[in-house]
Amino acid sequence: MGPLTAEDPPHVGPYRLIARLGAGGMGRVYLARSEGGHTVAVKVVQTEFAQHAEFRSRFAREVTAAKRVGGGWTAAALDADTDAETPWVATQCIPGPDLHAVVAEQHGPLPERSVRVLANRLALALRAVHEAGLVHHDLKPSNVLITVVPRSVRS
Repeated sequence: MGPLTAEDPPHVGPYRLIARLGAGGMGRVYLARSEGGHTVAVKVVQTEFAQHAEFRSRFAREVTAAKRVGGGWTAAALDADTDAETPWVATQCIPGPDLHAVVAEQHGPLPERSVRVLANRLALALRAVHEAGLVHHDLKPSNVLITVVPRSVRS
């Protein structure tokens, strides 16, 4: 997580941005707060992609499908504006480090039991994603969040 910079907007839709969570090929992800005080993650599409009708259409389909994802092992898609000048989607914020940070920077290799549990939960998450008609194109350790929530991430 990093601070906002001068190039970051103060708000995206109804969400006040708090910090940068990361950036990828498609855009930036921010920690944000709703008007009701809920903490969310907001993914904002890069301007260069937002200018292409085909990309916007695909993004809108993916957001619609993401809202259908069930199960307890994925962050819920909560809100979106795919028609905004810069399209965005807000998801449930999952507190915790990513798998890459846990293994490479903090604790080293995970115990066998932890690996088995993690593999099971990832399989459940991917099944839910696929059942909603999505394909996860970017599954990697830095995109797997490790949380201390003992059960699912959805209540």
